[in-house]
Formats: sequence, structure tokens, C-alpha cells
Amino acid sequence: MDKKDVIQEGIKEILRSLKNINFEDQTVLVTGGAGFLGSWLCDVLVEQNARVICLDNLASGLEKNISHLLGLENFKFIKHDISKPIHFDEKIDVVMHLASRASPLEFDKFPIQIIKANTLGTWISLGIAKKHGAKFLFTSTSEVYGDAQIIPTPETYNGNVNPIGIRSCYDESKRAGEATCMSYARQHGLDVRIARIFNTYGPRMRADGVYGRVIPRFIHQALNNKPITIFGDGKQTRSFCYVTDQIEGLLRLAWFDSAKGEVVNTGNPEETTILELAKIVKKIANSNSPLEFHPLPPDDPRRRCPDISKARKLLNWESKVELREGLKNTIEWFKLMKVS
Repeated sequence: MDKKDVIQEGIKEILRSLKNINFEDQTVLVTGGAGFLGSWLCDVLVEQNARVICLDNLASGLEKNISHLLGLENFKFIKHDISKPIHFDEKIDVVMHLASRASPLEFDKFPIQIIKANTLGTWISLGIAKKHGAKFLFTSTSEVYGDAQIIPTPETYNGNVNPIGIRSCYDESKRAGEATCMSYARQHGLDVRIARIFNTYGPRMRADGVYGRVIPRFIHQALNNKPITIFGDGKQTRSFCYVTDQIEGLLRLAWFDSAKGEVVNTGNPEETTILELAKIVKKIANSNSPLEFHPLPPDDPRRRCPDISKARKLLNWESKVELREGLKNTIEWFKLMKVS
């Protein structure tokens, strides 16, 4: 299976799972559309014969993620920073706002850009949706919960966040983005939906430099037999959702009328320690990498696990791909990308 097949098979699985949920003949604006999740959304929507406008400033997104779509009749790429105003003449039916840097290793390097994407960018995206009478999907994050005191964490939990810490540029701007969405819903009657995304992984995640989040970083290190760097003692947990499950969840949230005005956790409710994750990646990659421990970053949550009861009830959705299966697919993709 080549790198294209891994993604194509994933797209086919998403389409099968969505069944009658179809955005055919709708015009969908995807901000951050050249990024990891954004490019998968573009792929699925193009396959459904939606008219897709992909907007990305390529600050962390990659043009190669969407290069195979360029030239298609129902796909248009616009290089633009969504924190700056933009006008669309064509009627837009759905706005999906994903644009934002998201790696914790970027939080001290690009904090202002992150804040702008999630505040000004959200405000501008909401303005576009308001003008066109479009549905609006905002991709928020489990980071809004901070170091949660309730595990699994439900949408009703208001968070335990350090407003001036190193992570605040991301988690507080996402919280502000959520508040802006709900303000537009209350004042203008806009149809908004908010996804609180928990750790998601899969093909197209960047492993290079500050972009490398834990799974791509571990895979990159394992495939090159370099030390696998674990922050803290590795006993902190995360809940890892494979990309195909996450994309299906986001599209279901954007589709159902019953999801109007709702905030929904989308993630895998199975907790895995970072140490266990490192060992699984090392085994699947058949790696000789030693494990190397580093100090825990400030405000790093000890546990993260979603309560997805609401997603099950409202969207008829839950994650299906087991961690080892998803990691195997992801590692195969990275191998074929010749990560070095």
C-alpha cells in the first residue's frame, strides 16, 4: 500500500461511515484547509461533489497536502491569512474554521499568530458565515479544559486553565473563539457548532521542527533509531483518535440540524500513557531507539480523556479505529514519505 493508498482507503472508509450525510452541491469554505485535518476534510468534501474553497496562509499547512486537488473543477485554493479580512462573491453554505497553529512546541514561538487565528480569524470567519447565512463549524480543542479535574471530561466542565501560562495563547484564544461563536449565535441567530477536538493523529501530520506533536515526533525518532524523547515520567495520559474517525465526527457535527448551537467532544475515550505510546510506536516501527526522559513542560495536563456521551447521542458517532491499527497506518505512511 503506497502513501496515496493509505489516505485513499481512509477517505473511502469515511465516506462509507457517513452514508447519507453528503455535502454535494454545497459550497464549503475550509480555513486551514492545507493543514492536517483541513486537507482531509477537503478530500472528503471534494469526493462528495461539494464545491470546496480551501483557504490557508501555509504558515503550518502544506501545499503538498492539497496539490492533488488543484485544477479540479470543484476545488479552489486561496493563499490568505484568515486573521485579515477577505470577501467572497460566491454563495457559501458552510464555513469550517480550522486555521490555527496547534503544536505545543509552537506556543512560545508564535503566540501572537495563534491568538490572531483563533480570535480575529474566528470573528472574520463568523462574519463570512453571517453574510452568507451559512452554517459555522469551529474546531476548538480539549486544551480549553486545561488540567481537568473531572476525567472523563464532559462538555459541561468549565476548565482549569492558566490564563497567562505558556499554553494560554492557544487554550485561552480557543476559549475566546468559543465565546465569539456563541455571541454570534445569541445576537445574530447564527447556526454555530463547536467541536472540542482531543488528540488526533494520522497521515499528513508534520513531524519536522516545532510542528512535531507527540505521535509524529515519536514515529520520526523511532524510524531513524534516534532517542524517543518523553517529557516527564511518561505516566501522563492522552486519548488518541485516528484521523478518519475525527473527520467523520466533524462532518457529522456540521451536518445534523440537532447540533445547532452545540459544543461536542470529539475524541477517543481510551486513555494511553505517553510511556506506553512510546513503547507501542517503537515495537511497530521495529526500532532500536532508546527512551529518553526530559523535564515536563509548564502546565502540561496529567490526564486527558473525553466523555463522548453527547457525541454518541447527538451525532451517532464514536471512534472506531484501535490505537495500534491507527499507528500502523501512520507509520507506514511516514515510511513511504521517507522521513529523514
